[in-house]
Amino acid sequence: MERNPQSGKRLRPVDLARGHGLSTQAIRNYEAAGILPPAGRTPHGYRAYTPLHAAALRAFLALLPGHGHPTATSIMRAVNQDMTDQAFRLIDEGHAQLFDDRRTLQTVENALHDLGVTGTPALSAGSVATPTPGPAPTPGPAVVSGPGGTFIGPLAGKLGIRPATLRKWERAGLVRPRRDPRTGYRVYDETDVRDARLAHQLRRGGYPLEQIAPLIAQVRSAGGLELLEAALRDWRDRLSARGRAMLTGAAELEAYLCERG
Repeated sequence: MERNPQSGKRLRPVDLARGHGLSTQAIRNYEAAGILPPAGRTPHGYRAYTPLHAAALRAFLALLPGHGHPTATSIMRAVNQDMTDQAFRLIDEGHAQLFDDRRTLQTVENALHDLGVTGTPALSAGSVATPTPGPAPTPGPAVVSGPGGTFIGPLAGKLGIRPATLRKWERAGLVRPRRDPRTGYRVYDETDVRDARLAHQLRRGGYPLEQIAPLIAQVRSAGGLELLEAALRDWRDRLSARGRAMLTGAAELEAYLCERG
């Protein structure tokens, strides 16, 4: 494709910076980092940018929200070094990570739906996160804990599992009991009991440990099942925003590639 006929128009650093709320130093830094192609020089030694540099700046700023600064920088550097395959690989990796994040979110939502948490949508048909067949999860038995928590034996007994199972869940990160400083025994507080009961219900529903771990992590981060729904909605919105930002970044990058010719 032919180069834009305006590509030879001279632009000052301030001309590039002004439209994006940037400083002229930022423009110089972007050039030094390889985000912008090297600028020409006037007879007096001043930098002379062109619409090609403006297109590169637009592409980089559009890539930032979807890919982050390090990856966006690497993408632009690869393009400016005529290594477009490397740039496309970095973009593909970003989309693959977004897909993995969506799959994790769907797994969490499906697990909560199976647990009967209201307002959580069921996983869409055909998802890769469908659990293996098994009995439907049922409410777990109450676990009475003293002020200092409960030990592994009583907790395992209340859940109807072996202590070895709780130790396996601990290795998988599903429960995180503290250790009694005098005896070294595991002590499960109320949060640990909640996580153990949740893991037990999901295991009864056929979920493998690797699918349960993200859910437990989200429950801990949100502070409980009740607060998790709002966190999941925010997570879903952020993933959608990132996906849209990737589309915008791809469009601006394509425009820059066309400008380069």
